[in-house]
Amino acid sequence: MNKYFLLLVFFLSELTYSQVYKKSEPFTHTYSIVARDSVTGEMGVAVQSHWFSVGSIVTYGKAGVGVVATQSLVNPSYGPKGLALMSEGKSPQDALNTLLAQDSGQMYRQVAFLNSKGEVATHTGDLCIAEAGHKQGNNFSVQANMMLKNTVWDAMAEAFERAKGSLSERILAAMKAAENERGDIRGKQSAAILIVKGESTGNSWEDKVMDLRVEDHDNPIQELERLIQIHKAYDFMNKGDLAMEHGNSTEAETLYMKAQNLFPENLEMQYWYAINLLNNKQFEKAKPILKSIFKQNKDWKTLTSRLVVSKLLLVTNEELQDILKW
Repeated sequence: MNKYFLLLVFFLSELTYSQVYKKSEPFTHTYSIVARDSVTGEMGVAVQSHWFSVGSIVTYGKAGVGVVATQSLVNPSYGPKGLALMSEGKSPQDALNTLLAQDSGQMYRQVAFLNSKGEVATHTGDLCIAEAGHKQGNNFSVQANMMLKNTVWDAMAEAFERAKGSLSERILAAMKAAENERGDIRGKQSAAILIVKGESTGNSWEDKVMDLRVEDHDNPIQELERLIQIHKAYDFMNKGDLAMEHGNSTEAETLYMKAQNLFPENLEMQYWYAINLLNNKQFEKAKPILKSIFKQNKDWKTLTSRLVVSKLLLVTNEELQDILKW
């Protein structure tokens, strides 16, 4: 069958490429970014598509090695294989060239590699559905296919270069810029962001800085932004918990307050801040906070008693009984 006719069939019927060619290749047209923070060394990849759970097949990363975005008529093997090749010392371009040479469907692929040095390599196949293209810059590459307009990747690049703040904030700016150009011609459905450390700790659970997905949503970029904000808040919470564990209540209070400022309506963040106040013997300051929490959910009282047993709440039994009356 003529390959151009096959492509037309795919587009009109919205069948996945995997249904008629290879089972591992979903029809995931999208826009994405791979990027590195030159200060922290962190590397990130983010994506949005009118496709369910796009992050599960497009985004790949490994601390100390690099990140990969593989899209269009997706061949997911570019993710793990690309990371493996870069971990062996191959440059992103050499790694990408190696895989493209082995891929009979490379004309349908859109792939971006970035390594821990900030080097990038990008491929947009000749048969990717228009509008399709990519743009590289210092420590980043942006790429898109099946866009409504051919201005998407330039807008993403400009937004990333101009943005300030953390890597996630700069990546998010690029994603928003794509949406401002009206993004995917089909609309929007899912999004994801993965950020890994520039150097591996040797512990996989420590090497991921951020791993968030919006699987199905009317406005996935907006929802991803909300989740990033919550992620930052809970990062402060985790650090506050660690400070409490080490007996540094002053540092814990500072960290808990930072978390609350990012997510003020969250009861748990208010609660742990108040518990820390109790440990600092600031009972009057903690009282209105806990009183409000107990009124909304009495189970927090039960938890408060249990904290004494676990030695995370350092109060006398008499003080505890007074607290439980609030």
